[in-house]
Amino acid sequence: MNETESQPEDDVDFGDEGNAEAAIDQAHEAADAPETRDEEMIRLRGEVEAADKRVLQAQADAENFRKRLRRDSEDQLKFAALPLVGDILQVRDNLQRAIDAATSDSAAGLRDGVAMVVKQLDDTLAKYGVEPIPADGELFDPNFHEAISQMPHPEVEAGNVAHVAVGGYRMHGRVIRPAQVVVSTGAP
Repeated sequence: MNETESQPEDDVDFGDEGNAEAAIDQAHEAADAPETRDEEMIRLRGEVEAADKRVLQAQADAENFRKRLRRDSEDQLKFAALPLVGDILQVRDNLQRAIDAATSDSAAGLRDGVAMVVKQLDDTLAKYGVEPIPADGELFDPNFHEAISQMPHPEVEAGNVAHVAVGGYRMHGRVIRPAQVVVSTGAP
């Protein structure tokens, strides 16, 4: 072979040290590269299947998380009033004691016992932000009062509440039950 002829690219000349390093690099590249197109397709299909499995697993994990979150949310809503119910049950127990006392005590003792239970219930409701809506003698306000009738009243100005039929309550400022009231039309 004479020097003017060029060597094919696949042939490796080990004549000098620089060419030897290049030959080693070429051999490593050839070993790392897939031998055929079919082998590359098989490898790519395997990667796609693995990616599909990861996507399906992520979707299943997300669905399980949504179900668990929905279940936890439903449980929280279902049992949100548990502390309130526990406190009201204590009031119920005291009402039962008042009934039991009515058979053995006088009417005055019963009245005092029931009054204490009403105070305990008011205190329990206040603990949860429930407060009565002032109504008796107040100017009628449709935001807080529900007029069930009107009547003349000699001592109450027209447009003011003359009588509270059912007390109203609000919780943290929001009306949960308006006061049912009789509104005065003024002096007869």
